[in-house]
Amino acid sequence: MAPPTNDTVDHGLHSKQPPLVEGKQAAKKEQSMTLWQAVKLYPKAVGWSVLLSSTLIMEGYDLALLSSMYASPAFNQKFGVQGSDGKWAVPASWQSGLSNGARCGEVIGLLINGLISERLGYRRTMICALATITAVIFLFFFAVNVQMLLAAEILAGIPWGIFQTLPAAYASEVCPVILRPYLTTFINMCWVFGQFVAVGVNRGSISRDDQWAYRIPFGVQWAWPLPIMLGCLFAPESPWWHVRQGNVEGARRALQRLTSNSDPNFNLDETIAMIQHTNELEASLSSGTSYWDCFKGTSLRRTEVVCIVWLVQTLCGQNLMGYFAYFMVQAGLPTVQSFNLSLAQYALGVIGTLGSWFLMTVAGRRTIHICGLCCLFILLIITGSLSFSENNASKWAIGVMLIIFTFCYDITVGPVTYSLVSELSSTRLKAKTIVLARALYNISNIVVNVLTNYQLNSTAWSWGARSAYFWAGTCLVSLVWAFFRLPEPKGRTYEELDLLFERRVSARKFAQTSVDPYEGEATEIREDHAGKE
Repeated sequence: MAPPTNDTVDHGLHSKQPPLVEGKQAAKKEQSMTLWQAVKLYPKAVGWSVLLSSTLIMEGYDLALLSSMYASPAFNQKFGVQGSDGKWAVPASWQSGLSNGARCGEVIGLLINGLISERLGYRRTMICALATITAVIFLFFFAVNVQMLLAAEILAGIPWGIFQTLPAAYASEVCPVILRPYLTTFINMCWVFGQFVAVGVNRGSISRDDQWAYRIPFGVQWAWPLPIMLGCLFAPESPWWHVRQGNVEGARRALQRLTSNSDPNFNLDETIAMIQHTNELEASLSSGTSYWDCFKGTSLRRTEVVCIVWLVQTLCGQNLMGYFAYFMVQAGLPTVQSFNLSLAQYALGVIGTLGSWFLMTVAGRRTIHICGLCCLFILLIITGSLSFSENNASKWAIGVMLIIFTFCYDITVGPVTYSLVSELSSTRLKAKTIVLARALYNISNIVVNVLTNYQLNSTAWSWGARSAYFWAGTCLVSLVWAFFRLPEPKGRTYEELDLLFERRVSARKFAQTSVDPYEGEATEIREDHAGKE
């Protein structure tokens, strides 16, 4: 008998097989699905996920805009102070304050997201955040002093905190296993694209000597919220969220809106049964969905991995990428040409993210992450070593190293982090686990921003490129942690990951361990038993 179609099946009434059998069949079908089959079956889910992820363009835009503004004469004259040499500059203390103001706001936004997204749903939470950022942009545009600019950064950080985590959770839930790495890493591309646009807009305004040199770049931020908000009004909610709320019929309707009718073998009820089984399995392993539950039972290890893998992004030296234009100006390059090279830097970042999609088809997330950290460590050592020479050639070489660093980061550690944090957290605690991870990331960024500003600023420590040695050390520590603690989630359903964590399988043996969530068994493929920590 042919499997029932989306239009005729009513889960629990017309299902021909027990829910457990249906769930197991759905898991097998999802794992055997090719990329093209997944795209044909879930084209609407891909589109909605891309729409929500595009909110990260705004965060990437502003953060890159702010750091590149420090090379703008008009911005420095408006918001900075005049030094003894007659030049205007924003003091290191205010540079740190502006960057960290946004980070503090993001931590608040993250906590708000963790509290309300599970109650209101992803769609309504996103709409509220977009409405908020639309209003806050007025503060940026009409800022008259650095204090007002700081207030705008803090308030804007609140919706940015929501943008940082909600798209990753949504993308990981509305699409099958094969599509998750592409759609979660696409978030990194949006972030890099925002940086690219910021440098491009600033490049076009840098030659102006009036207030529009910085007002135009601030005003461009209005280009994104309204169209994204209109799209979100029609977006379907995550079927996983509906199941966690006990609304199976709502999950069916959402899944119908996320899929097409192109595959006659697709059984909507089987997928709903798999979602229900995963939810029940996680509930039995670690009951509760509060922040405290993230630190209990098997969830503790998952919280540790997700939090630290995001913390690694700040510890691997990526903060230096945002100061590329600053380095080039210090090397004696004209301001406009520095921005031209910055555009090339971020364009390579976009290409790098595209390259990460190919890498993830041939290698696991763990392998890419560890290899990326090795490359970044070597590049940081080279960059620091070049600082001992004062000639122009070495200064240009430092710029080249930062461009290569950007490409390596955005083809490995940068994008794959989004895939790891969305896959390794449990579905019942996904929103709160990702919120905790990103909050730790932002708090660490506050420390990193202060350190970087003082390391590079000529009025403070004035380390220059030698600060790369410091970040090479933290990158090495991150590499050691990743080798021993970072598991491999490639090709795993959420049910399989739940069982691997519950069985305490070693991170280095995740890829070699075979599990059957419907039988409760875990056996190592190469040996007779699962590796235990």
